[in-house]
Amino acid sequence: MGRGKIEIKRIENTTNRQVTFCKRRNGLLKKAYELSILCDAEVALIVFSSRGRLYEYSNVNNIRLTIERYKKACTDNTGTFAETNTQFYQQEAVKLRHQIQMLQNSNRHLMGESLGNLTVKELKQLENRLERGITRIRSKKHEMLLAEIEYLQKREIELENESICLRAKIAQAERFEEANMVAADDYNTIQALVARNFFQPHLVEDGATYGHPDKKILHLG
Repeated sequence: MGRGKIEIKRIENTTNRQVTFCKRRNGLLKKAYELSILCDAEVALIVFSSRGRLYEYSNVNNIRLTIERYKKACTDNTGTFAETNTQFYQQEAVKLRHQIQMLQNSNRHLMGESLGNLTVKELKQLENRLERGITRIRSKKHEMLLAEIEYLQKREIELENESICLRAKIAQAERFEEANMVAADDYNTIQALVARNFFQPHLVEDGATYGHPDKKILHLG
């Protein structure tokens, strides 16, 4: 019966963790040794335990020689990588300058400039491009004009409705003002009649008798 799959995570138990470290460290050192023998490779292995103890292996006389070789290789690789990047960016810059030059020439051709070095075929292609561009421009202009006209028509209807409402309010205000003016005129008329003693208030007194112009007034002695 085979062993079960071990989950790769930190072992919490200190004793088990130390036992596993010793077993796997020895296995790792053995694999490094076998690799150096079987493949004739220069191998250097450095391991620090959780307690800070150093374990190392090298198939050369001094592990520092392998470390120096590693540093030199990294420096050379860095220089090669930088040189490769420089060449790549230089090529990209050349491509971009070429594209910019082509776009500038195309723009001048569309403006009707620098046409002397173009062939009849190229001039025909340029003419077709301009016609297609003009067609799209006119279509877009027509679309925008229709949208503007539709907006103005809606705005006209809204203004007409507002005008109707305003006229109705003005008419209502005028009628209200006329009614107030009529009431004021009646009041002024009454005041004028009173001022001219139209009602003769001395005839309306306590104990007074209203007379008739065709009858005589009898007084009791």
